[in-house]
Amino acid sequence: MARKNTDKIVFDFVKVLDAGAKGVSVAKAPDGKVIFIPNVVPGDVVDVQTFKKRKAYYEGKAVRFHEYSEHRIDPVCEHFGVCGGCKWQNMNYPQQLFYKQNEVKNHLQRIGKVALPEFDPILGSEKQFFYRNKMEFSFSNARWLTEQEIQSDDALDNRNALGFHIPKMWDKILDINKCYLQEDPSNDIRNEIRRFANENNLTFFNPRNHEGLLRTVMIRTASTGEIMIVVQFFEDNATERELLLDFLAGRFPEITSLQYVVNSKANDTLYDQNIILYKGRDYILEEMEGLKFSINAKSFYQTNSEQAYELYKITRDFAGLTGNEVVYDLYTGTGTIAQFVSKKAKKVIGVEAVPEAIADAKVNAERNSITNCEFYVGDMKVVFNDAFIAKHGHPDVIITDPPRDGMHKDVIEQILKISPEKIVYVSCNSATQARDLALMDEHYKVSRVRPVDMFPQTHHVENVVLLEKR
Repeated sequence: MARKNTDKIVFDFVKVLDAGAKGVSVAKAPDGKVIFIPNVVPGDVVDVQTFKKRKAYYEGKAVRFHEYSEHRIDPVCEHFGVCGGCKWQNMNYPQQLFYKQNEVKNHLQRIGKVALPEFDPILGSEKQFFYRNKMEFSFSNARWLTEQEIQSDDALDNRNALGFHIPKMWDKILDINKCYLQEDPSNDIRNEIRRFANENNLTFFNPRNHEGLLRTVMIRTASTGEIMIVVQFFEDNATERELLLDFLAGRFPEITSLQYVVNSKANDTLYDQNIILYKGRDYILEEMEGLKFSINAKSFYQTNSEQAYELYKITRDFAGLTGNEVVYDLYTGTGTIAQFVSKKAKKVIGVEAVPEAIADAKVNAERNSITNCEFYVGDMKVVFNDAFIAKHGHPDVIITDPPRDGMHKDVIEQILKISPEKIVYVSCNSATQARDLALMDEHYKVSRVRPVDMFPQTHHVENVVLLEKR
């Protein structure tokens, strides 16, 4: 049944049917259109108030619950529902895995339209909380207010916040008390920075007026126990900057790497910034199967260290290496996968477009005394010419782990021209992976598929596919 509530439609007794894209759930309106609803679980029966109407769908929110799903659980985080981070915290973990595997299967079938083997079961994460090794928090002098605060008569003297952006609101920051994504001392460090800054009248950033001292803080942790802190300042005030950094170094002596950046440009990305070492060394060490990898402030490294190890084991297993193969590792980043599989390969050639990442890869290979890995900077669309293949050898196996956009069609053409016996395709976006598989389907069949959950409590899922020559 539908009824009007001013200019918005309310649908009564709607059953939530499925978990959809971007962590929202899906229901059907009486007129047959899809309704996207956040913070509900498939199986819930709710009244939905719509706030957006499009040609093919509505967006709405649950305003009343009539029945709760058998898969619903109580979220552990006090910020759930406001912070957009862990949208599936109210769904039990086995069901999260079910929907992740389902999404991969749907993408590969509907977008890829390729013949598929029976999937290997999705690999769940042993840790369902406190699994991330990198978190970034933003400062604001105009924090997001809760409904209770807005309705309260209490005076709000301090509007400073250190936390996360409210979804779809670039200038609104939710003040975070406890986050369940990164192990301690992450929460202690963030809360102590905020306390110290408030007590010492250090100004928090105003994103609208572009003023204030404190802009962001990044915390990186490693399975080795090492910790990196990078504080981003907007204003260049040496006295106040050193006051905070000295406090951090004294309060948390376990910090391995304490760095800062002064960034007065419009956005807060660090990749074009000069990051300055204040104390310790400018990297932390991650370890995996005896291999050590240096992670600096700009390095890409899988954000779930323990599950990255499982992902790489599956990748190596799918490659089926015997020790005689030449392996090309595309989008190699800092060379983690390349070095991980190197002990089972004759030679590994890693290619990456980012020069700094290749520099890190070479340092890591030297640190690990790996002599059968070579790393090259290059645009994947053009690097695999005949001269490159003649110099480095024809690959028996290509491993590819592209960004979310997938592989450029020219890269796929190059791979098809090279024609390795096997391709292992690691993806963080099964929709673009499916598109790429379709482009290779004439020459390669999908032999194995295994999704891997790197990000519990969220809708994100990695997927590994083995392609073999037809």
